[in-house]
This record gives sequence, structure tokens and C-alpha cells, in this order.
Amino acid sequence: MSEHPHVFVAMSGGVDSAVAAAQLLAEGYHVTGIYMDTWKDPAWDSVSQAGSSALISAEKTANLLGIPFVSLDIRDQFFKQVVRGFINQYLAGQTPNPCLFCNPQVKWGILQAYAIEHGADYFATGHYARIERLETGLVRLLRGLDESKDQSYVLCMLTQDQLQKSLLPLGGFTKAWVRMQAQKLDLPSAEREDSQDLCFLGTIDYRDFLGRYAPEAFQPGEIVTLEGGVVGQHEGLALYTVGQRKGIRVAAAEPYYVVEKDVDHNRLVIGHATRVTRNALTANRANWIAGKMPEEGEMVLAMVRYRAKPAWACFFQVSEQEFRLEFVEQLRGISPGQVAAVYMDEECLGGGVIQSAG
Repeated sequence: MSEHPHVFVAMSGGVDSAVAAAQLLAEGYHVTGIYMDTWKDPAWDSVSQAGSSALISAEKTANLLGIPFVSLDIRDQFFKQVVRGFINQYLAGQTPNPCLFCNPQVKWGILQAYAIEHGADYFATGHYARIERLETGLVRLLRGLDESKDQSYVLCMLTQDQLQKSLLPLGGFTKAWVRMQAQKLDLPSAEREDSQDLCFLGTIDYRDFLGRYAPEAFQPGEIVTLEGGVVGQHEGLALYTVGQRKGIRVAAAEPYYVVEKDVDHNRLVIGHATRVTRNALTANRANWIAGKMPEEGEMVLAMVRYRAKPAWACFFQVSEQEFRLEFVEQLRGISPGQVAAVYMDEECLGGGVIQSAG
């Protein structure tokens, strides 16, 4: 490795990636910006021109910082790997979080691979998480110091190899500091608001999107109680999420919640609040960053969705790729398709895709 390591920084046009590039420059790295042109719903992109505005912002930032800039057109790969997976999960009755799979398969799977192939020592992003390098050569993924912005959850499916070749320069800073740095440097994205939307949908409602790309997701069916009574009709299982209360439209003395989506029989199963919580889950496609899962019966902290409050659970191995978590307290909203991220103190050990609750 050279005296000044070369790092490719994933630049999205937003403030975090812009400050990440600036911070690495200040630390003495040789920096190249890399932008990925991903597929976006034409119904949104034609109105917002989101793709072109993000590219312009990223390129302006690179020019201001005086660094090389590369733009990769990965629209086809993105649609096949991320968008199609998003659609298929909904059709399977799950509630997906596409970022969890975009990161290992696309952002790291394509961009990092391109960077390393083109002479980079590292690949960096603006995520709020930290990487700790051990004397053994292994790395640990830690929570970001800004608890309100911690993004270790969305990185829990990355591999040891991917993280060893990564830098996360913002993990030790707060969002307020990042905004201040962007303003000091007069970066184009300094005042740009954080996006809360899926990158390929933007302001388009996912239901409208599925109506155009997967109309079969809106096959009407029965709404049934846990006792088996038919109490109404749903307009398509994709419209509902486990734990959801609003939108069920079944009159009752106390509110109903979605308990389960029975895909085989196209039925929406509902129950009252006392019946919607669960104290366990089973997850598969397990990914353990250090290559080692927790001990059988060990107490861990787990997050069952992004921004969820970490909850204590007892860990059990089901198979090499499957594990079970039994929680100390009942949880609401454990949804198949989401990822359960497993923590030991501030270290994210990895995670797996939730298959069932209870």
C-alpha cells in the first residue's frame, strides 16, 4: 500500500457522502469520487429529474474538492438485483427493506469491486457507523457515535472481506458536525435535506409502483380473525404490514392489527393488540461478520427493523444459515422479509432475514 492510500468514495449527491470525501482528503488519502446511476421509477424520475440532479450535485462536489470523478451506469443490475427482489418479496407476503440487500450486492458488490479493480486500497461511504481494526487483521462493525443517526443496522449483511476494504469516515461524528463542515466548505449539498424515501421510488407510493409492475399483488381475499372467522375483504396482501393498525377497515369494539399474511390462502389474519405481539423470531440467510455466531443461549441485543429500539434476546442456532431469537419482552411488528441485526454491546455481529415470528 502506498504512503497515501487511494480510496474511492461512493458519492450520492447528498451531504454525508460529500463530507466523507472531504474528510478523507483532510486525512491525507488520495480520493476518487464514484457515483452509481441506478434505476428509478420513470413515474417519479420524469417529474423530479432526481437522477440528473443527484449526479450534478455529486460531480460539482468532486470538482470543488479537486478529485477525480467516475459515474457508473448500473441501472440494469440494480433493477434485477434490488427492484425485482423488492417486488418478489412483496409477492411472497413479506415486507422488504431493499437497502439491506443493495449494500452487499450493489454498493459494495459492484462499486467496491470496481474500485479495487481500478487501484483503490479502500472503498468508503458516508454511513454513520464505525469499523474497528484488530491486531488479528479482522475488523468489527460498531455503532456510529451519533446514536440518532447510527446506520450499523443497514450494514449488518456486509461480509468481513467487504468491511476490511472499507472506510466509514463519519462514524465518529454527529450529523450536526457534518452539516457544519459542509457549510464551512460551501459544498453544493450543504443545505440538502436527508432523503427518507426509497432511492428508486422517491415520492411515489409503493402501492402505486406495485400496481404498475406487479398488479397480481392486488388480488382481493378474505380478512379473518385468529379464530378463523371471516370479517371482511382485503384488496391485496401487499397493502398490509404485520403490526399495522390503520387501513384494515373492520369495525370492532377495539382496534384490530395485522397478525399474519397467509399467502397460500390469500388471507389477511388480524387480531387485537394483545395478540399481535411476539416474543421470538426465526431468521435465515445468516451473515456473521467475524465468521462466528453467538454462543448457544447467549443474551444478545437485536433490532428487528431500521430505527427499532434494540431488545434483549436469547440466541439459538437452528442450522448453519438459520437462527432463532427468544426475546425477554414481547415485540410488535416482527415482519418476515425484514432483517434481524444482532449486537453485542456496541458491536454489530451480523444478522439474518426474518422468516417467521412467534
